[in-house]
Amino acid sequence: MTKFARDERSCLCDLFERLGPDAPTLCDGWSTRDLAAHLYIREARPDAAAGILLRPLAPRTERVQAEAAGRAWGELVGAVRSGPPSLLRPLDEAMNTVEYFVHHEDVRRAQPDWEPRQLDPAMEDSLWRRLRTVGRLMFRRAGVTAELAAPGRTPVRVGSGTDTVRVGGAPSELVLFGFGRGAHARVELDGPPDATERLRSAPLGL
Repeated sequence: MTKFARDERSCLCDLFERLGPDAPTLCDGWSTRDLAAHLYIREARPDAAAGILLRPLAPRTERVQAEAAGRAWGELVGAVRSGPPSLLRPLDEAMNTVEYFVHHEDVRRAQPDWEPRQLDPAMEDSLWRRLRTVGRLMFRRAGVTAELAAPGRTPVRVGSGTDTVRVGGAPSELVLFGFGRGAHARVELDGPPDATERLRSAPLGL
């Protein structure tokens, strides 16, 4: 069984400990403390996490997240590191591989002089499979058709529109682009200039 979610979680927590609670992230307005609190309630407080996706429930989610952020930093990071409760652990890989990869990069790429990691090819394969599964949802507001092209793989077309923009890069970089981290994703866009600009500025993500 692959352990990509576990490994990404562990590496992210190591980075949290090294950078401290006040380091920047790519999540708009969030410090590392805010991001750690988000990850904690997402796994440990499913009763409060629904507001992440359901706007009417967002106030309660924000309140519980603020309470989590107020915990001692080492305690909060330790809670994230411990992972999901035992009932959800069988689903860890499916639920959290992309989540922890993206948020690990949110912290890494917000720091100066970052460089892309050389990921395990099996990790790239895993990210590609997930991209093919959720790509249509991620690019639903793209305004153009995006052709996602990774080396050695059959391109996937997502989004909708009369114009097509080819987005090329490693699966990991395409995942980051699809989650709205386009300014920090190492991808190449090829298409009509106006369509390319629409795609760059589109509200991508889940």
